[in-house]
Amino acid sequence: MAVILQVHFPFDGPFGEAMVKAMTPLARSINDEPGLIWKIWTEDEQAGRAGGVYLFATRRDAEAYRQMHTARLEGMGVTGIEAQVLEANEALSAINGGPIES
Repeated sequence: MAVILQVHFPFDGPFGEAMVKAMTPLARSINDEPGLIWKIWTEDEQAGRAGGVYLFATRRDAEAYRQMHTARLEGMGVTGIEAQVLEANEALSAINGGPIES
């Protein structure tokens, strides 16, 4: 069963195209994380938040990434990190076009 990891945290920017330029190397490196199927990057400049929604093949992979990413963010001085690991119901998600086949 596929597993969703949601991570959001306070973020002062950059946002939009500036975020793309600044974060492209990080985005490429995330592709090498064990069990990662995809990531959707999220941002809300008005609220000063960013993060992502990830799909992992297993809970173990999602939990390992959550721990590593939380430690990385905390090492950069980020506080207020919210992270949840949730099983995806693939059958119901498929009805609504969810791209979660593991």
